[in-house]
Amino acid sequence: MMIKSPLFIGCATALVTPFRGGEVDREAFIRILHRQIEGGADALVVCGTTGESPTLTDKEKQWLFTTAVREVRASDRPALPVVAGTGSNNTRRAVELSRLAEDCGVDGLLVVTPYYNKTSEAGLIGHYEAITAATSLPTVVYHVPSRTGCRLTPQTCKVLSENPRIAGLKDATGDISFTAKVAALCGAALPIYAGNDDQTVPVLSLGGQGVISVVSNLFPARMSRLCRLWREGRCAEAAAEQIAMIPLCEALFCEVNPIPVKAGLSMLGLCEDEVRLPLAPADTSVRVRVREALKGL
Repeated sequence: MMIKSPLFIGCATALVTPFRGGEVDREAFIRILHRQIEGGADALVVCGTTGESPTLTDKEKQWLFTTAVREVRASDRPALPVVAGTGSNNTRRAVELSRLAEDCGVDGLLVVTPYYNKTSEAGLIGHYEAITAATSLPTVVYHVPSRTGCRLTPQTCKVLSENPRIAGLKDATGDISFTAKVAALCGAALPIYAGNDDQTVPVLSLGGQGVISVVSNLFPARMSRLCRLWREGRCAEAAAEQIAMIPLCEALFCEVNPIPVKAGLSMLGLCEDEVRLPLAPADTSVRVRVREALKGL
């Protein structure tokens, strides 16, 4: 069995893309980056689901990738991995975006499974073979069937794990039995990352390497610490921290992500509470729920 070094260990923040007046708020993005770097995030994911990637132009993505790399390299944590979301249901499009991201200097790719047109197992494997052949970057497969309508099987994960450039799986199924089966089949050939904040400790307990987190937009230090506690064998403390986070996890997913987390960031003065259509800003009930969860922490 192939043994792979994880692209990162711990908590990667799935960064929001801040907007102001319909445009990317560049000052806010840099402010958010610095807070993440200083707050101890273990990696940064740019232009993922939380970053509203389907609504971004290539020019905006290029700026976001380049800026994240530049700010990290100029910081006191220059080795912090920057991971670019480059997925598409059009394989050629995903290849183009992956090459663009590589040219911007990112450290790895996060590539969602094809959506809408879905595909067969052979198509899935061919999709990832084409993308990984187009760049030299390690690639994390993003599995989120609730959004894509495309579900991987553990056996397909086993095939993907044999690709030397497949560096991991972001498992956002919410199905811990699926996670366990993938871990049993793939072992160290496919590092697993929790794709749901409320299942960070369960995924770590099955040998997972960490989490790609929405919560850490608000609390990078706490999510990073949760992962570190587990790695240090302080499992009861990690479990207690996971339980303490449940109200916030539920609040941040009481409406479509990233609507609630952007409301939370606006409450902290980090960016505007602005999303792009087809998303709409948080209504009063969502804002109240997020505010109460923040108070609880």
